[in-house]
Amino acid sequence: MTVRPIPPRVVTAERIASEAGFKKSCIPEVGKLLRLAAVAKPQGVIAESGTGSGVGTAWLHSGLGAGARLVTVERDGELARRAAGVFADDDRVSVLTGDWRLLEQQAPFDVFFCDGGGKRDDPEGVIGLLAPGGLLILDDFTPSPHWPPRFGGEVDELRLFYLTHPALDATEVLTTPASSAVVAARRS
Repeated sequence: MTVRPIPPRVVTAERIASEAGFKKSCIPEVGKLLRLAAVAKPQGVIAESGTGSGVGTAWLHSGLGAGARLVTVERDGELARRAAGVFADDDRVSVLTGDWRLLEQQAPFDVFFCDGGGKRDDPEGVIGLLAPGGLLILDDFTPSPHWPPRFGGEVDELRLFYLTHPALDATEVLTTPASSAVVAARRS
């Protein structure tokens, strides 16, 4: 089995996160899932809400096809500026500064890593940004052995929403023994 090295832009974005004291970057296990999703849509329009320092963006970029484009949005102006620098040499990548709804102008998306705005505050709006067959990736869940899934002793309504939405085929995958992601595809 060949193990791929961590992409150089991921290393750069992780350094920026460390320098900025930003502790919410995606973990490598999620990053590899993002690369896989980008590879699956070689001509796709790929989006991310919650750029942070650009770690997830760099993982998406590592699978970006020659005919694809990637747009990401970050509300923290300084983080967005620094993340944009990681991709300054690639015109397929746009780093926007502002509210996640700036993505609406670029939709529909073939891949959407919703790691910031929208995930909790407008889940219907998130789904509405997906193209038919578009992939949605949501991380930062805690695995639950129960159905419906539970978190903190209560039904996890947000996770349940995405897993049972009639416009999606969705599943939950373990990313580590203590974390999971919801991966969904929009029905045609």
